[in-house]
Amino acid sequence: MQAKHLVLHGIAIKKHATVDEVAGITGLDRDAVQQIVDDAVAAGRVQQAGDKVMLAPAAQMALNGEYRKAFSGLREDDGFLAAYQDFEKINVDLKQVITEWQTMTVGGEQVPNDHSDSAYDDAVIDRLGDVHERVEGVLDRLAAKLPRLSLYKDKLLAALEKAEDGDTAWVSDARTESYHTVWFELHEDLLRITGNQRSE
Repeated sequence: MQAKHLVLHGIAIKKHATVDEVAGITGLDRDAVQQIVDDAVAAGRVQQAGDKVMLAPAAQMALNGEYRKAFSGLREDDGFLAAYQDFEKINVDLKQVITEWQTMTVGGEQVPNDHSDSAYDDAVIDRLGDVHERVEGVLDRLAAKLPRLSLYKDKLLAALEKAEDGDTAWVSDARTESYHTVWFELHEDLLRITGNQRSE
C-alpha cells in the first residue's frame, strides 16, 4: 500500500485522529504523514477540525477500492487468513473480559463496575493477561505476512503492563491507547484488510 493510502487507512481506523496518532498506527515518519495529510486536506479528501482529521466521504469510497488492490494477496493467503480466524476466536474471549471489567454481578444482577473492589479488578486483569498470552503468537503470524501489524503487539503489551502496574485506565479507557482501544483498532484494521464486516 502506498504511503498516501496508508495514511488514509490510518485515519479511517482512528476515525478522528491527530497526525501523531496516524504516524503511530502506520509506522510512517511524522513529517511524511503531515505532508500527506496537508495535501489530502487541500484536495478535499480529508477534513480537519483543530488538530484532528477525518476522511471525507469520497475518500472513504476510494479507500475501499484501494483495499481490493492493496490486500488482494493477503485475502488469498491461507496462512494470513488462518491467523485472522484465530484472532476472531480470541476476540470473543476478549469481549467477555471487557464486559467483566465494565460490569459485575451483585445480588444476581449485572451492575456497572465502580472499580471499588480491587480484588475483582485484579482478577479481570489477570484474565486479560491470559488473553494476551494467547494472542501473541497469532499477532506474530499476522505480522509475518504484514510487518506493520507488529505495532499493535507492542501497543497491547504496553497497555497491559500499565494496567498490571495499577493504572486501570489502560484496560479500556477510550481516551488513551488502552488495551481495549488498541485491540478495537487492530480488529478494524484486520477487517479492512480481509474485507470482512464487524459482527454485532
